[in-house]
Amino acid sequence: MHDVIDLERYPLDQLDSVDGQALVRRCRDDLEHDGLFNLAGLMRPEAIEKAVSEAKLQFESNAFTHSRQHNIYFLPEIQGLTLDHPALQKFETINHTICADQIPGSTLVRLYEWPQFAAFLAAVMGKPALYRMDDPLARLNVMAYNRGEALNWHFDRSEFTTTLLLQSPHRGGEFQYRTGLRNEEDANYDGVGEFLQHQQSSAKSLSLDAGTLNVFRGKNTIHRVTPVEGERKRIIAVFCFYEQAGVQFSNEERIGFYGRAS
Repeated sequence: MHDVIDLERYPLDQLDSVDGQALVRRCRDDLEHDGLFNLAGLMRPEAIEKAVSEAKLQFESNAFTHSRQHNIYFLPEIQGLTLDHPALQKFETINHTICADQIPGSTLVRLYEWPQFAAFLAAVMGKPALYRMDDPLARLNVMAYNRGEALNWHFDRSEFTTTLLLQSPHRGGEFQYRTGLRNEEDANYDGVGEFLQHQQSSAKSLSLDAGTLNVFRGKNTIHRVTPVEGERKRIIAVFCFYEQAGVQFSNEERIGFYGRAS
């Protein structure tokens, strides 16, 4: 994996070493304080170029254009809320997605299936173990955003979200997020609605460089990607890990996100 990621700077393969333990502690501290952590330059430039090239062929001919109106929960309704509740207002998301089964044996699949990657994330999260998804589509996605396209406000399904930026646009395409709006005990629908209506300016913004690993608590962190400006696409890989083995999406979820069930 030395050809893919900078293991001298980030010793994911030596978590029991002094440097490895220091990396885990640093990421834990950032996660606790900010709700996320970043490893800038984790992926080597040559590997980034190769990963983009491997995905490009699929984007040109076989990508699914995910374009739909949705609320931040990606659900048609929430029990106890009327459809006009501010937390259920609609937003538009547009991106182009390819799935793991479209890039078998690729640089990104190699990284996803590398056991030390999941072990590192588990150590930072304080989990006994993390498992790759069994879902051939949802386990790893690569998403591209063209001019004017964006991933709008939402919460994720999994506790945390692991992304690797492969190409940043010249302008726009910023990652914005707001922590503290909900937790496992309190969905805080009114607070979420107030944020969406009047407090979006309180969100924090990140402009990441290609090769940066970004991990954040996506389940309880409302977040979005702002519209891309200019001709250069924003391309990002999303890796899915769970505490339980064997996790898969339903056919309905696959069709909604990828346009196909298999």
